[in-house]
Amino acid sequence: MIRVLVADDEPLIRAGIRMILDSADDIDVVAEAGDGREAVRNARETAVDVALLDIQMPVMDGLTALAELGRAAPRVRVLILTTFGERDNVLRALGHGGAGFLLKDSAPDELIHAVRAAAAGNAYLSPAATRHVADALASPTATARAEEATRRLDGLTARERDVLALLGEGLSNADTGRRLHMSEATVKTYVSRILTKLDCDNRVQAALLARDAGLHTGGV
Repeated sequence: MIRVLVADDEPLIRAGIRMILDSADDIDVVAEAGDGREAVRNARETAVDVALLDIQMPVMDGLTALAELGRAAPRVRVLILTTFGERDNVLRALGHGGAGFLLKDSAPDELIHAVRAAAAGNAYLSPAATRHVADALASPTATARAEEATRRLDGLTARERDVLALLGEGLSNADTGRRLHMSEATVKTYVSRILTKLDCDNRVQAALLARDAGLHTGGV
């Protein structure tokens, strides 16, 4: 069972999210919070797998709470849920180690899918958020980022680059294993090694590096 914390300062929004998530047999909303500070406290004190954080909350906003959770409860995977799709918010969420970003007008099935993906250790970006990331990659600094990403990937073996390319496509460990004819445990070992070599805190950051470097699967 995936145990979820929902943090939003609007009770009706929390109730709606709870109703959607509780409709899934494998998801259980075990805690709620009306502000970021309460969310951090609940996540630290409750066995939570995934936290859904609104960006605009009183006392402590969602992005600040995300950074705090990285220190106080690093086991918790965090999805940022908001009505605001500005590029800077998306990039800040990913930079702070968020497992994904989706908008409040996302379809119920997308919300459930995002929670499952985060719980499985995978990154999730809504289509709208993906467009913002793509816009950022097309900015004037994209060339410099591409050069830096390429340099950092130079230390990877050919097989590690294959795994990273599929990670960049958002594939799960299981799907990556099927594509590369590896066991899921072997893929996990590769991912851990890749994160260490690239000095990345999570899969999302590694995936963005892969995209910056223009890494492709080459038909694997």
